Amino acid sequence: MDLDTFLQDPKVLPNYLFILPLSIKPVFPGLFCPLVVTGEKDIEVVTRAISTGGMIGALLEKEAHTSDNQKREDTLYTVGTMCKILKSIKLPDGGLNLYISTQNRFRVDSFFYNEDALCAKVTYLQDKPYNRSRLTAWVRTLNEELKAMNQKMPMFSEENRLNLINIDDPSKFADYMASILSIEPDKQQLILEELDVKKRIEAILFHIEEEKRIIQMQGSIREHVNKKLEKNQRDYFLREELRQIQKELGIIQNKGDLVEKLKSDLDRLNLKGEAKETVENEFARFSALEPNSPEYSMSLNYLQTIAALPWADEPFKDFDLKKAEKILNSEHYGMEEVKDRVLEFLAVRKRRQDTKGAIICLVGPPGVGKTSVGLSIAKAIGKKCYRFSVGGMKDEAEIKGHRRTYVGALPGKIIQGLKIVKTKSPVFLIDEIDKMGESYQGDPASALLEALDPEQNKEFRDRYLDLPFDISQVLFIVTANTLETIPSPLLDRMEIIELSGYTSNEKLNIGKKYLLPKSLEKNGLNKKDVKYSPSILLSIAEGYAREAGVRNFDKALDKINRKIARESLTNPDFKLPITVTDELVVKYLGKAPFSEDEVKKADKVGTSIGLAWTSMGGDTLLIEAENYPGKGELNITGQLGDVMKESVNIAWTYLKREAVRRNIDYSFFERNNVHLHIPEGATPKDGPSAGVTLTVALYSLLTNQVMKQKLAMTGELTLTGKVMPIGGLKEKILAAKRCGIDTIIIPYANRNDLDKLSDEVKSGITFCPVKDMQEVLKLSFPNDKHVRMSEEEYIKVDEEKLKQEKENENDSKYLKELLCQLTNRVVEKE
Repeated sequence: MDLDTFLQDPKVLPNYLFILPLSIKPVFPGLFCPLVVTGEKDIEVVTRAISTGGMIGALLEKEAHTSDNQKREDTLYTVGTMCKILKSIKLPDGGLNLYISTQNRFRVDSFFYNEDALCAKVTYLQDKPYNRSRLTAWVRTLNEELKAMNQKMPMFSEENRLNLINIDDPSKFADYMASILSIEPDKQQLILEELDVKKRIEAILFHIEEEKRIIQMQGSIREHVNKKLEKNQRDYFLREELRQIQKELGIIQNKGDLVEKLKSDLDRLNLKGEAKETVENEFARFSALEPNSPEYSMSLNYLQTIAALPWADEPFKDFDLKKAEKILNSEHYGMEEVKDRVLEFLAVRKRRQDTKGAIICLVGPPGVGKTSVGLSIAKAIGKKCYRFSVGGMKDEAEIKGHRRTYVGALPGKIIQGLKIVKTKSPVFLIDEIDKMGESYQGDPASALLEALDPEQNKEFRDRYLDLPFDISQVLFIVTANTLETIPSPLLDRMEIIELSGYTSNEKLNIGKKYLLPKSLEKNGLNKKDVKYSPSILLSIAEGYAREAGVRNFDKALDKINRKIARESLTNPDFKLPITVTDELVVKYLGKAPFSEDEVKKADKVGTSIGLAWTSMGGDTLLIEAENYPGKGELNITGQLGDVMKESVNIAWTYLKREAVRRNIDYSFFERNNVHLHIPEGATPKDGPSAGVTLTVALYSLLTNQVMKQKLAMTGELTLTGKVMPIGGLKEKILAAKRCGIDTIIIPYANRNDLDKLSDEVKSGITFCPVKDMQEVLKLSFPNDKHVRMSEEEYIKVDEEKLKQEKENENDSKYLKELLCQLTNRVVEKE
């Protein structure tokens, strides 16, 4: 008879069994219980057992079977229980849920394999003979102990309690008790192997007594704690329970795990010196704190901030200079000088293999691409970029952080940025550095001195960290509209790169290559839907966006495309594609705010056109002067600054002297008051470069002449008539071109600046460098009939005036003596 035939015979108690390993606890004879099988090999064994009569041997594992080289039988106990499989249900995960009847103990004589299934030759075990009446007393004692223990602490279900009452066989009672009590698996195995029923019951009684002692100790401890708990202790106990509940729900992390992780993170930093000592002390302090302590979260945040910072020095990261140039050219049109300066800086950095940072200041009018140039530099060298603005910042703690003694204290912007980018050599883009404020909370500009000083920022000390941190590898790029409001010590630490305004042709190319594609995509359109001719783009730039940058140009294109997108969906007669015309531009944008009729012109007596530089770019100034009867007073309006008022006084004094040299009626200054005004009175104006323009306006009024048209000028005037150099020449030239000016008078000292400008900027303009005011007046009034005396003539006139004054003085003395004599004679007669 083969094995399968033998196992299928229900009349025979099989001596050969398929073996099913148990991992949790053994099963005892005389029970009906469920059993879940999940392993592939175990499922195969159960399937074969079911096909051969449903008999199977259950053995407890001594240890988990983890290696293929380890024999499965070596991990099993040799005493187990023969089971009959009554029912088998397949589970969704592929496992089996068995319902079994446990029957007899057995001991394994030998293991063997049948087609990879573990089998065993077994010998069935019988209980040793016992006196049933004597063991009945033991069973009753066991029942009483269970009843007493169950009253103090319920341990059994109602079903188990009823089963215990109905079992009268001592052996089965002992096996049932061993199966339902929470006894350790190895001790349960010892009970299973015990064939003496009395000893089996004794082992169970011993376990119950042990449980009773534990329950009594728990009760006494609870009673002792309850007596001594006060309100604060009860609150603490409740908080601990709440913390455990939160831990189970995954709301908070266990402190032990948190401390271990934090220690691992801090050890990985390899801190040295002061930083290492401070962190070790703070970590020791944190480890001793309880989570409910007010200082717990402050200390945790501090250590987590330190752990998140990039403390390790980074090697030089190479970059392709040609690729950097390609990126700059692809993202910015023109700006050749700026690109050259940036590429020179990058070339030196690459040549030296240097990770040391630098401080670059990009200064220029709004909308010329300062911020985008900074972002392109970061992209070109492959660095992470952190951008923040300091415009309007008045609290120096924003830069250097708050002290940890304050609730809600945070590190400054620089440390926050390093924490975010997680690298020690990023690019920091700081916008609007010229617009920082100052208040009782400190001066942020002064706080930046340490951060932007290459000699100091090796040991930058944030107030929150209060540790030296090396930020010398950070590349700082700051942007500003003007340098005038930046403190000199801060300005001295930066390399200045100036970005000028755009010409009309540059705006056209920028609009065509960058702004228009972006605007079309932004508004759900494409090049095939809307077409712009170069002339239309140029008219939009000159008529609606006459500024140094291109922001208004971008807004105008956006507005047109938005309206086209809307009309294409709401107007059935409106069909795409469409070509934008002048009529369509006026329909969508309204009449152009900048037209030829509104261009500033000095076409009246007492007016002149000057050129000015502002933080918004270049601009033209119309100077107006009028006279009225009075006593020679000079009134000034137009919100002029102190320097510009001084220029007016210099021009007024110069003209009084010039009136004598040109034989102009000097009585004009004695019989007239003069009012000088610069329009757009709400806009503050200052600076010395309008000196020559003020003088031309007053000379026009004095001589009743109109200056030459399409002429503008700039230059500082001295009291002796010298014309001094000025700044912002490119912006002033662009402003003049926007106003239709074709001739510009500039100081002779600025003639070399013209060589630095592109031909596109200079095209269409005639430049007249001058050294003194006489040349300015000659160019401004080519038909002036008031010829200026030579120096010899002026000296001769002075001598004649002195001689005439002496003669007049002698005549006056003679008349006084004669009057005195007549008076005396009259007195004598009376």
